[in-house]
Amino acid sequence: MYKIIKKRQLNPTVTMMDIYAPMVAAKAEPGQFIILRVDEEGERIPLTVAGYDREAGTVKIIFQIVGATTNSLNQKAEGEYIQDFAGPLGMATKVAGLKKVCIVGGGVGCAIALPVAQRLHDMGCEVHSIIGFRSKDLVILEEKFAAASEKLAVMTDDGSHGRQGVVTAPLKELIESGEKYDEVITIGPLIMMKFVVETTRPHGIPTTVSMNPIMIDGTGMCGGCRLTVGGQTKFACVDGPDFNGFEVDFDEAMSRGAMYRDFERHAYEESCNLFSKGVN
Repeated sequence: MYKIIKKRQLNPTVTMMDIYAPMVAAKAEPGQFIILRVDEEGERIPLTVAGYDREAGTVKIIFQIVGATTNSLNQKAEGEYIQDFAGPLGMATKVAGLKKVCIVGGGVGCAIALPVAQRLHDMGCEVHSIIGFRSKDLVILEEKFAAASEKLAVMTDDGSHGRQGVVTAPLKELIESGEKYDEVITIGPLIMMKFVVETTRPHGIPTTVSMNPIMIDGTGMCGGCRLTVGGQTKFACVDGPDFNGFEVDFDEAMSRGAMYRDFERHAYEESCNLFSKGVN
């Protein structure tokens, strides 16, 4: 059992928790993920490591409430426990040798992008960050990105905070103004990452994308997280989650990602009904 040390609501649909898991905290690196179960009857879900404190033995997770399991997890309070917390899994983001990087995060993907930006900043790398959200109410981690970035652009779809527009607009402006990036690292919705890649491709800027498809076992056995990368089948849980964005078949990934959307929504609505009736 793993204790919830801290819980904080970042916005109406996104929650941050610090979980006491000293063995995971000792080995975790930016870009890796864990797989958890809320209770003995729960399903296994992957969540990217959003931070860690090796001395305190805690691992930070940030999740969006989109299905039954994340809804169940969100019902847990500080001091309570979750059943399983396995990791770290996957390959850490490669940052060695990078001197100037642009980080592009979208929505809850910013929780994954932040520790990468912080690691690069701590290495002395010049970090430019672009983060995008639908509206002001959904903005998360802005101050932390500002602290880890020499330049920061905040975008919202409706213009209620920062600039109105999509994340590719400032990215294009920065590139066309003469900024020379060793790499662009983007983490967020598939459609966003696809268009970030199409923005950097004409300039030949290496672009890393973080792929987070359906995962079950986290060891490559189930095949649920398979992707086509460079014409070959890859598994996000063991070969990734980071891949060369120029080689990812985004259309296939988006099609596969939509397969369970109706099921997830139905399960989420059922769990909400159960909690509203006081059933645990």
